[in-house]
Amino acid sequence: MDSADRTPPGRCWLSTSGWGGQTSGEATVQQRAVPGRLPSGWGWGQLNPKVVSQYLLEKMRLAGAQKAYIVIRDGKWDIPSFFGDGHRLDMHLAYLMMRLPFGVPHTLDQAYPFLRKSMVLLGFPDILFQPDDAYVSLLEKQKLTEADIVLGLFPSEQPHKMDMVDRDESGRVKSITIKPAETQLKYTWMIAVWTPAFTRFMHDFVTALGQSTTLARETAEEREYFVGDVVQAAIDGGMSVETVVFPDSKCVDIGTPEDLLSAVRESVRLAAISGTNGD
Repeated sequence: MDSADRTPPGRCWLSTSGWGGQTSGEATVQQRAVPGRLPSGWGWGQLNPKVVSQYLLEKMRLAGAQKAYIVIRDGKWDIPSFFGDGHRLDMHLAYLMMRLPFGVPHTLDQAYPFLRKSMVLLGFPDILFQPDDAYVSLLEKQKLTEADIVLGLFPSEQPHKMDMVDRDESGRVKSITIKPAETQLKYTWMIAVWTPAFTRFMHDFVTALGQSTTLARETAEEREYFVGDVVQAAIDGGMSVETVVFPDSKCVDIGTPEDLLSAVRESVRLAAISGTNGD
């Protein structure tokens, strides 16, 4: 998932859930409050704005998440100040410091010692999506297929900003194309569930990048790696990646100023419709 177009890398949350010691998490944390009113399916049933990351945490909690490890960079003390110990979300929160600012995989790996034996849920909190029980569906698909990774797919209107997913007729992922200039692919992944096997794979992937990243910095050829890069490497290595498609679900990315403005306009429009209907 492209974090460079939305927020600086290095802010990540990972949490353990109540699904038999499984874990859930989120990456590239950004706090934004969106005014107005949206349908209850978005978590906005009344004029009560929240920071966007709270909506994601609530969806994870619905799927059984109970503990969260939040990785932040120096200076982001507003995040622990706002969420505290997590009691308002009925969750237990702990905070870790980011070490390597080279992309989301490095940030996620910061929590590796705490969740290497757990199931992981991943989401980007600057993206609003439906349904509320999306993570429940992904966990059920993983249990049914025993896949190493399950991706939640949504229609994309901006494929040049996204990881576009090519899958076979059964729903198994064949490949991921990151920010293609042109493509016939329709779906991007916005959320994911994965097993300890992929957590270990990502840890090894990031570790292997250490020496090459140092060399790249010296030669001015450094690049940012995305989670999609690691998932593609896992596919190439023989890991099973399945999907759950939400073809009629609405996804709103508010990680850029223009997308935030679009989301605010939509919330105001729906609030006006709701008021006209007497809700």
